[in-house]
Amino acid sequence: MKDSNSVTSATKSVPVMTQQQLLEHWQGHRALTRRVIEAFPEDELFSFSIGGMRPFAIMIKELIAIAAPGAKGLATDTWEQLDEEIDLGQSKSEILSFWDKATEDINYWWSQIPLERFQEDVLAFGMYQNKGYCNLLYFIDNEIHHRAQAYVYLRSLGIEPPAFWER
Repeated sequence: MKDSNSVTSATKSVPVMTQQQLLEHWQGHRALTRRVIEAFPEDELFSFSIGGMRPFAIMIKELIAIAAPGAKGLATDTWEQLDEEIDLGQSKSEILSFWDKATEDINYWWSQIPLERFQEDVLAFGMYQNKGYCNLLYFIDNEIHHRAQAYVYLRSLGIEPPAFWER
C-alpha cells in the first residue's frame, strides 16, 4: 500500500475537473432546469405554490438574477447588487428567452474567468464572502434546490418532470 505522502507531483497537478468540464456541468443543470420550465403549464408557472413556497416563476427570477451576473462577477471581480425583481414578462416564452440569454451570457463571461479566481476570496453580490469556487457551487446548488421544488409542483399537478439525471 502506498503512503499518502508518496503521491507524485504529476498526480497532484491533475485537477478533479477542468474549468471547461465545470462549465459543462453547470450548463447541463441549466438545460435540465429549462426543460422543467417547459414542462410547466403556463398559468401554473406564475401562480401555483404549495406550503407557502413561491411560484416557480418567482424562483426563476432568483436563478436568472444570480447566474449570468455571477459569471460576470467571477470574470471581472465587479459585482452588481443582486436584483431578483427583474421583469421576466408574463409568459413562459418570455421566461425561456431570458433563460436562454443568461445561458449565452454565462458562456461569454466564463471564457474570461481567470483560473486563479476560483481560489480567491470574493464578495459575491456584495454580501457572500467565500472562495470563487464556493460561490459558483452555491449558484449551481441553489438552482438544483429550486428545480427540486418545481419537481414537487409538477408531480402535484400530475405532470411527470424530466428525468433529473438527463443533463
